[in-house]
Parts: sequence; structure tokens; C-alpha cells
Amino acid sequence: MSSQKLVISPAPHTHGSNDTTRMMGDVLIALLPALVVAVLAYGFRAFVVTAFSVVCCVLVEWMVQKFMLKGPSTLGNLSAVVTGVLLAFNLPADINLGLVAIGAVVAIGIAKMTFGGLGKNPFNPALVARVFLLIAFPVAMTSFPEAANAVTGATPLSMAKEALAAGEPVSSVMQRVSLVDMSLGIQSGSMGEISVVALLLGFVWLLVRRVISWHIPVCVLGTMAIFAGITWAISPEEYMSPLFHLCSGGAMLGAIFMATDYVTSPMTKKGMVLYAVGIGAITMLIRLLGAYPEGMSFAILIMNALVPLIDKYMRPRRFGAVRSKK
Repeated sequence: MSSQKLVISPAPHTHGSNDTTRMMGDVLIALLPALVVAVLAYGFRAFVVTAFSVVCCVLVEWMVQKFMLKGPSTLGNLSAVVTGVLLAFNLPADINLGLVAIGAVVAIGIAKMTFGGLGKNPFNPALVARVFLLIAFPVAMTSFPEAANAVTGATPLSMAKEALAAGEPVSSVMQRVSLVDMSLGIQSGSMGEISVVALLLGFVWLLVRRVISWHIPVCVLGTMAIFAGITWAISPEEYMSPLFHLCSGGAMLGAIFMATDYVTSPMTKKGMVLYAVGIGAITMLIRLLGAYPEGMSFAILIMNALVPLIDKYMRPRRFGAVRSKK
């Protein structure tokens, strides 16, 4: 009788049709509605900044791989393109293109390729670049052009922060802002964060394509709503409503497209929930107690740093393992 050999191959044993290029392509499709709104609100300049950011990010990644890492090219996976679009979406539409180039160097050259490239960076590259530019060039990063039909060039979040600090009641502040306008993109702010509807359309696309799960975005926004709802219920004339906080600033852009980055977010569902709750809580603490009106970028980067710990203590049960009754 002939002997039979049992050959065991290493994981993964099941291969799906999804790959990095396809997922990044879906992310780009999901970002298209927000780009269209940005162009309608700020004109062709918004497209120029986005295109220039993409070109710079791709060029920096190519140069690092060509002259420093000297490994196989990864430009085909579109990750640099996605980083370029997200970087642009975190910038004012009229920002100097030289600052966009600096942001691309920080995002790709420092925050991504320094750690070895895609899959090894601990922090979201686009957010690292945004925070760097915000600290290094605060005036340029907080000066926004007026959007189409917008009353003022100030963002609703910063305007509300200043008005409330001066003792103005919420009812007076709400006379100058409209939740409907904020949802449609008729407000000033960073290019990619001005339209809630456009970002939610992208969220639906990502869910349908199974690029992301609902856990992180819903838990981030839910935590923010709970924090804002408690303060609003206690003193509705001193604190803005939950809807205002969800529709203003980078809440939607951060929760849907930044916090859900595969590389810098937890692997397990429980870990995702803890990670998202932390982002929502830190964002609201900065908004309510800090001097800076926005906190989403800082919150995501802080929780990015905690992801290794979250993954360590919230590991999934090994297949076939039996839990101890203790």
C-alpha cells in the first residue's frame, strides 16, 4: 500500500477577491462626492490642491523607494493616492501649494516610509501631516476662504467656540449657522469636511463594498453625541447640540475615513469599539475644554498610539481553544 503524505501549508488557507488596490480604489470612489462638493463650494482651486497633493505624495513615495529603500514599487496599490486625497481634504482650499508639498513629505516620507511603508506605519500619515502643518503654519491652516453662499469664512465650530467663550448664548449662535447648510456643504472649513451628506454617501459605499465595518464610525459619532447631549441637556444655552458637533469640523471625515484606516486601527471588533469610544471622548474633551476648537485629528493620533496595547489585550480566541471556567 502506497504511503500518503499530509502536507500542511501556511495560512492564509482561503483567499478572497479583495486586495489592497481594490480597497483603495473603493476608498477613492467613496471620496468622490466630497471632492465634487469641495469644487462646487471653492471652485477649481479645490481640484488643483487635491491633484497637486496626490502628485506630491506619489512622487515622494517613488523617490523614497527608488533611492533609499530600493525595494519593489508599491505605487500600484493606490495607497499614496488615497493619502494625497485625504491630506488635501484636511487643508484649506486656498492654501499655498508649497505647504501642500511639505505636507506630502511629512505624510509619506516621515509618517509612512520611515517605518517601512504601507502596513507598518503606526500613525495615520495624512493626519500626521495635518497636525504638523497646523503646528508649524497655524495661520495658513486656520484661514479658510468663503464657501459658495456662506456668510463668513470662519468655520461654524471656531465661530461657536469664540461666541460661547464671549458669553453669547447658543440661541444667538444658531441664528448664524444652519444645520442644513452644514449638511450640504454651505460652510467654511477644510475641503473634505464641509458636506455631511457627501461623506455619508461615501460611508454607505464603503459599507456596501465591505471595505470597513460600522463599528468605528458609529461608535466615534455615538460617543461624541452622548458627550454633547449630556452637556447640552445640563445647559442648552452654554453648549452646542449633539447635531451641531456631528455636522461641524472633522467629525464625519475623521470617523469615516481616518479612524478606520486598517493599519492604524485595532483588528478585533471589541478593540474597534474601545478605540472608537476613546476617539469620540478625547475629541469632545478637546472641543469642550481645550483652547483649540477641533480635536478629531489629535484624538485619532492619540488612539493610534494605543492600538498595539488594544490588540495585545483584546486578542481573538484561537480557533479550537477552550476558555477556562476561571
